[in-house]
Amino acid sequence: MGPCETFHMSACRAPRRLTSRRRVALLAAGTAVAALTLSACGDGASGGSAQTRFVQGKNGVDTVKKDQRQPAPELSGESTTGKKLDVADYKGKVVILNVWGSWCGPCIAEAPNFSKVANETKDKGVQFLGINTRDSEKSQATSFEEEHKVPYPSLFDPTGRLMLRFPKGSLNPQSIPSTIAIDRHGKIAARSIGPLAEDDLRKMVEPLIAEK
Repeated sequence: MGPCETFHMSACRAPRRLTSRRRVALLAAGTAVAALTLSACGDGASGGSAQTRFVQGKNGVDTVKKDQRQPAPELSGESTTGKKLDVADYKGKVVILNVWGSWCGPCIAEAPNFSKVANETKDKGVQFLGINTRDSEKSQATSFEEEHKVPYPSLFDPTGRLMLRFPKGSLNPQSIPSTIAIDRHGKIAARSIGPLAEDDLRKMVEPLIAEK
């Protein structure tokens, strides 16, 4: 089962009569407007930027060498339960950041894997976090978290603004679900596009636990 939705606007064709208006809006308002006009695409995921120096793993996890990693962007806001949440507060830990939505079939399929690995690695310096997106109400997200016993918090990002903060050429999230691994120094170390099996999730986490 492939990803629910991609984040590249270029992959989705808008009606011809809106093209000029959209271009003007994007030029005038920049990234903020782009965040609000993200639109749903079909299943599938796009490849990385030509500037991204990543190695594509056989298990679908892309990784970056330690000396070539880019800093993760500022990712903060309100959680699905209304609390303040800032990814930077977990610097010094390995952070596994999962982009998900309660409406997303593959997100439902991978949820038990994330809950299990999160619980098993929390005493090894690993912090799982989520970015909930495209849910219009927090109650939709919290119902998902309760049903699937998600043991970690998620940022509430209904319009997808946080995904656009990732630097160009980095291993940025490009679909729902996507998973980003951030090393202990706050740098983007790995990415998976699409749902992750338990073994593949472990293969993403364990090398970063071993890093000094």
